[in-house]
Amino acid sequence: MNRREFGGLSAAALVMAAPFRAFADETCQSPYMPKITGQEEFVYVWTLGVEGMGDEQDKMVTVDLRPDSPTRGEVIHSLSVGGRNEAHHGGFSADRRYFWTGGLDTNRIFIFDIHSDPAAPKLHKVIETFVTDSGGVVGPHTFFALPGSMMITGLSNQDDHGGRTALVEYNDDGDYVATYWMPTADDMQGAVAVDGAVADGYGYDIRALIRKNVMLTSSFTGWSNYMMDFGQMLQDAEAMKRFGNSMVLWDLHTRQPRKVFNVPGAPLEVRFPWGPNANYAFSTTALTSQLWLIYEDDDGEWQAKSVADIGNPEDIPLPVDISIAADDQTLWVNSFMDGKTRLFDISDPHNPAQIYEKTIDRQVNMVSQSWDGKRVYFSSSLLANWDKKGDDDVQYLRAYNWDGKELVEDFNIDFYAAGLGRAHIMRFGSAALYSA
Repeated sequence: MNRREFGGLSAAALVMAAPFRAFADETCQSPYMPKITGQEEFVYVWTLGVEGMGDEQDKMVTVDLRPDSPTRGEVIHSLSVGGRNEAHHGGFSADRRYFWTGGLDTNRIFIFDIHSDPAAPKLHKVIETFVTDSGGVVGPHTFFALPGSMMITGLSNQDDHGGRTALVEYNDDGDYVATYWMPTADDMQGAVAVDGAVADGYGYDIRALIRKNVMLTSSFTGWSNYMMDFGQMLQDAEAMKRFGNSMVLWDLHTRQPRKVFNVPGAPLEVRFPWGPNANYAFSTTALTSQLWLIYEDDDGEWQAKSVADIGNPEDIPLPVDISIAADDQTLWVNSFMDGKTRLFDISDPHNPAQIYEKTIDRQVNMVSQSWDGKRVYFSSSLLANWDKKGDDDVQYLRAYNWDGKELVEDFNIDFYAAGLGRAHIMRFGSAALYSA
């Protein structure tokens, strides 16, 4: 997709176990969670139901990853949750016993029991009151584990379904705790705007750097754009104005915003590295295809700057998910429109350099690395209304071996052929977590 076809869009982890850098947990996870230094045994895929396919429902799909298992690389369990909720993101509780997931369209939160039988998760609880609990937040998006609680980012508010939103906290039992609204230009809540930043109140992803008492949120776009057909949105001038251009630095302990950074182009995922002296995070911007660094400078002040292009920004590859390797030396970046994954050398985080790329398929969204960095997994779905159409709408879980030079395909599960729907977020599991 070139610039003209895109409608001018470009204009527009306290740790439960001490970190061991050779075998860190996947960087998408909260650092409060226990780490696993061995082989991942299962991957759980939160999947969008498709009208006319199978039972048409969103579901939790379990794939066997055990090396000696006769069903390795196969779906061994699938649990439907009732209806199509726009299944999207999810995250484990801090003890990794429960997997929280959300439906962007229905605002339902599904909590799965993973620990009782890791090969066959069961539905533990459904929260139906997210909007009323939170005081009007809609679109539960990212689920980030804290000790004894889950922090959830919302996409929007119920008044206009635009970008203004909040963080919502529940305890591990699923009881509402508090709502923390994003700072806006009219209500900065004590935060300071940096480099001309405008606090737009948008929210998307969240991550934390515990030893620095720092929490970061990004801003992408709101519910109204998420639920609009992708092609229609690109032609809607007003819709194209509804993208965030900020990131917020929070005090992790007090939940108070401290700084608002100017990050134009709709920042998405936030990732902190694992190293004991790594005081920075990466994000990417969807509309401008840039890699951003949010870092603590020599004076102890946090700053934000663009440090690299992702592909050719003129082509609008639409970067989506990212994943930092356990040794903090490399970063995988997926781009949806061209179906590619790119690997960046981030040994100098201020000067990343692309060192590898591979086309996974006609579209790609999520990326997850194994704990030893030798296996990389990809899934396909972005959103029901944004996924490609026709033959380009491929839906899969695909596993690769990584030898440091090349991705070599291990197995591929066609989710459409299996009648499972659209494969979105992945999370790893292991029965060893729950053994006595």
